[in-house]
Amino acid sequence: MYTLLFSAHLLLQLLLLPTTATLPQDSNPGLIHAADSAFNKRYGHTPESYVIVSIRTQQLYVIRNHAIHVQYPISSSKFGTGSKKNSNQTPLGFHVVKEKFGEDIPLYGILKSRMYTGRQAEIIHEARSVNTDDVTTRILWLSGEDKGVNLGGEVDSHERFIYIHGTPEEGLIGQPASHGCIRMLNKDVIRVYDDIPVGTKVWITNQ
Repeated sequence: MYTLLFSAHLLLQLLLLPTTATLPQDSNPGLIHAADSAFNKRYGHTPESYVIVSIRTQQLYVIRNHAIHVQYPISSSKFGTGSKKNSNQTPLGFHVVKEKFGEDIPLYGILKSRMYTGRQAEIIHEARSVNTDDVTTRILWLSGEDKGVNLGGEVDSHERFIYIHGTPEEGLIGQPASHGCIRMLNKDVIRVYDDIPVGTKVWITNQ
């Protein structure tokens, strides 16, 4: 009887897990080591909690206590990496979650200028793009941390409106497809929004 109850409890836990998130693992220790070194060099310490966005793997990693807490597939820019204004590229380097928007809007809700439009997006599950570049569900607005790299002048990530956000083009998640932002599946971006407070550091890297 105890075995049956335990098995049922375990099955329930598995069913409740996010379908697109990968649980903590030690399969990418090199990335954690590189992040720790980069944070120590830049700030003199490594935060207990931070985010890595890997362009190479098209994954967003939430790091807790020097280990991967959870990871999600993302979509960075189809135009590659770069910080210049109007380049439509994804900026590299250290960022911080400056502001968050969309707390109470419904799943797939469309935001314009960070305000809910009252409309919900039609989700595209096939690997194809559409003419619109709608921002959906939640926004985490990033600000660069390094002057001349992703902060100030023609290379300012905040002024370029670099977000982590949901997208109708869910079929393209896992490959570069955005116009500079970090796109996520809509259910995933809600989890990240709830998990990551304003002020969290974000390291966007080619590694």
